[in-house]
Amino acid sequence: MIKFTTNHGDILIELNEEKAPLSCENFKQYVTDGHYDGTIFHRVIKGFMIQGGGFMPDMMQKATRDNIENEAKNGLSNKRGTLAMARTMEPHSASSQFFINVKDNNFLDYPGQDGWGYCVFAEVTEGMDVVDSIEQVTTGNTGGHGDVPEESVIVEKAEIVDA
Repeated sequence: MIKFTTNHGDILIELNEEKAPLSCENFKQYVTDGHYDGTIFHRVIKGFMIQGGGFMPDMMQKATRDNIENEAKNGLSNKRGTLAMARTMEPHSASSQFFINVKDNNFLDYPGQDGWGYCVFAEVTEGMDVVDSIEQVTTGNTGGHGDVPEESVIVEKAEIVDA
């Protein structure tokens, strides 16, 4: 289990290491390294998802390790409460960023619109009320990015905890 302590409350996440081993190992390593501590949910789109894992409150992007292989063909669906790896248009470009689906987004599932889709690797087990509160924050444009919360939604700490 992973626990995200945010300035909106706690979110508990259960990894699906059986279906997405590379993505889970990558995510756990970022947690262990303290990468997520102090980062923000930098992209919040009501009725879609909340995205984090890559930016500091000043919108400076954090350095990442190498990208990982896309494991979207694992049978898991981008349903409400699941976490998926964020990526660019390049299918194998996921690194540290992830998003939490706030509704069922089946169109993101393999094969998606580009033959790949977005890899689901975990699910929120506690704290969907926190995710829902983050979804409702006011957003705007900051530093060339859209859908950025006007008041930072901060991951104060990410840690591996016992189930």
